[in-house]
Amino acid sequence: MYARYLSKAGWKRIYICDLPAKYEALKASYEGVPGIHVLENGHLVSRISDFIMYSVEAEYIDRVVAEYGPSTKVGAIVAGQTSVKAPEKAAFEKYLPADVEIVSCHSLHGPTVSPVGQPLVLIKHRARDDSLTLVEHILRPFGSRYVYLSYEDHDIVTANTQAVTHAAFLSMGTAWHSSLSYPWEHGLYVGGIETVKVNIMLRIYSNKWHVYAGLAILNPSARVQIDQFARSTTEIFKLMLASDAAGLRARIYDARRIVFSDYLETGSARRPPILLSEDLLDRFSLGKKPSDGLSPSSRQAAPPNSHLSLLAMVDCWARLGIKPFEHLDLAATPIFRLWIGVAEYLFRSETRLESALHAALYETTHRSDDLEFVVAARGWSQCISFGSFELYKERFLRTAAFFESRFEEATKVGSAMIQALMDSTAEPDKKPA
Repeated sequence: MYARYLSKAGWKRIYICDLPAKYEALKASYEGVPGIHVLENGHLVSRISDFIMYSVEAEYIDRVVAEYGPSTKVGAIVAGQTSVKAPEKAAFEKYLPADVEIVSCHSLHGPTVSPVGQPLVLIKHRARDDSLTLVEHILRPFGSRYVYLSYEDHDIVTANTQAVTHAAFLSMGTAWHSSLSYPWEHGLYVGGIETVKVNIMLRIYSNKWHVYAGLAILNPSARVQIDQFARSTTEIFKLMLASDAAGLRARIYDARRIVFSDYLETGSARRPPILLSEDLLDRFSLGKKPSDGLSPSSRQAAPPNSHLSLLAMVDCWARLGIKPFEHLDLAATPIFRLWIGVAEYLFRSETRLESALHAALYETTHRSDDLEFVVAARGWSQCISFGSFELYKERFLRTAAFFESRFEEATKVGSAMIQALMDSTAEPDKKPA
C-alpha cells in the first residue's frame, strides 16, 4: 500500500524488496509502476535509501533487523510498521548503527480501508525535529491524521482499542464454526447490530492471521485484556444460567455507569452518538431477516439476542478501568469505532439494554450460540497465554477456511459499511490539532 501511494505522489526512487524467494513475483507485480524499483534483498535497499521502512510481522522483526540493520545508510531515517512496538524498539536499538535516526510509524487501519482521515501514529524515538518533519512530508500523500506517541504509549493505546475488539470477533467466528453454522442463513444474525457482528467477523478472518497474533501475543497489555474478556464472558454467562436477574442487572448497569456515564445524559453536548440508527446497518446485511416481506409492524419478528459479546466487552473495560472514548479521536481503528458505536447504541438506551438482559435471562433461542461463544473466548485466551504463534495460526486458519467462500463479498460490504459510518459521523468543522 505504502509503495503505491508514494508512487502516485510522484516519488521517483522507491526501492522495495521481499524475501529473496519472492523476488521475481514481486518484480512482476510492480512492473510498469512509476518510481518503484524492486531489489533482491534488504542489504541493497538499506545501503542506498534515506528513509527505510520495515513492514515485517512483529514475530520476525528482531531477526530481520539483525540481518539488514547493519547495512543502513549513514544518516538514514528508519521506521517500522509493526503492530506491536516493543519488539521493534528493542531490535532497532540493538542492531541499527548509532548514526541512524529512528522515526517509526503505524497506520491504524487495514489495507482495504482508505487511509484518508485515518490515524497514522508517528513515533520520534531517536531523531532531530527536522527528521520528523521530513517523515511527515513523505507520508503526507496518504491524507492520514498524524498521532504523536511514544513507543510505550502506542502499545497501550493499541491494546485498549484493538485487543478486546479482536478477541470478540475471533470468538464469534470460532463459535459459529463450532456450531457448523453460517450466521446469515437462519435469520438470527441479520440486520442492525447483527450485521456488524457478521461483517466484521468475516473481515477479520479474511485478513492475514499474523496481523492479529502479534498484538495479542507480544503486547503484555493485550494479554491482560483478553484474559479479562474471557473471564467477563464466563461470569456473565453463569449469571444467565442461574437466572440471577438482580446479579446480572447490577453487574451490567455498573459497567454501563463506569464506561458510559459521561455520555448517558440526553442532550449532552460532549459528543453525539456514533451510531444513530440501525437502519444504516441494514443496508449491508449478507442475509435476509425472517420478517422481510412482512408489514412494518412485524419487523421485530426475530427473537431478541442477549448480545453476550457486547455485555462482556463493556464489562471487561469497566473491570480494567479502560475509558474507550478517550481513544476514539486519538487513535481509533475503523473497526474499533464501529464496534464501540454498536456497544454505545445498546448501552445508551435502557430499553435496548433491558431487552438484551431479558433475552439473556429468559430467552433460549441464542443460548447454544452463547455457550459456544464462552468456550471460544476461553479457548482464545488460553491460546494466547501459551505465546505460540503456530497454535494461534492453526486455530485462526481452521475457522477462516470455514467462512472463506464469503470473504470477497464480506470485504466489499464491510468496507462500504465502515465508510458509510464514517460519512454519517463526520464533523466537517472539527479539525485535528
